[in-house]
Amino acid sequence: MKPPSIQVRSEDGEFAAYLAAPARPNGVAIVVLQEIFGVNANIRAIADGYAQRGFTVVAPDLFWRSGQGIELDPSSETDKAEALELMKQLDRNQAVSDGAAALRELRNRIPGLKHSAAVGYCFGGAISYLMAARGIVDVGVAYYGTGIHTLLDEMAAPKGRLLLHIAGDDYLCPEEAQRKIVDAAAQAGAQVIVHPSVGHAFARVGGDAYDREAAERADSATQALLASLIS
Repeated sequence: MKPPSIQVRSEDGEFAAYLAAPARPNGVAIVVLQEIFGVNANIRAIADGYAQRGFTVVAPDLFWRSGQGIELDPSSETDKAEALELMKQLDRNQAVSDGAAALRELRNRIPGLKHSAAVGYCFGGAISYLMAARGIVDVGVAYYGTGIHTLLDEMAAPKGRLLLHIAGDDYLCPEEAQRKIVDAAAQAGAQVIVHPSVGHAFARVGGDAYDREAAERADSATQALLASLIS
């Protein structure tokens, strides 16, 4: 059966976004932002998990300009290579606009969504960071967001609250980059949690880097922040 989705209009076209609707909405919308593997089963499961907690969730297809409905398997070397090529074609600002468009469409369709958050993973972590820093959402949560250390000017005066989960052994975010993020976050009043001795994608269930203890610790912090939006 085809996963439930909505169509979203952007400045330069139309794309699909996975929709996870809760049985009992709590009035908070979440934009879940994909890794470089598309809106695959893992991302849909994450969206479903938030919906089970009462959040109304949308996960936009950020690859749509390269191809609609691309889903890749992180365990496949061929798919990894394709994902890296697709990532090179992605523009962060366009992805931010897509996330904002998905949130607008969600609010147009479903009344009563008073507050909003973006939760992103890997490439999507940088997008959730930017969406919160620019005030598109009330809260942004980034799991091992790639390239955030190159975007720290956006954290000088963030308009939304931020929670950044950093993998202590993330090869994409070495120690010097982590220090820069931690220092900038301290000045901006943003929350950073460095999870020691775990690698990139430590929260991807079933992945080679999955670390249950770190993932659960990160989820607890994320849920506490998201709960603060429920009125």
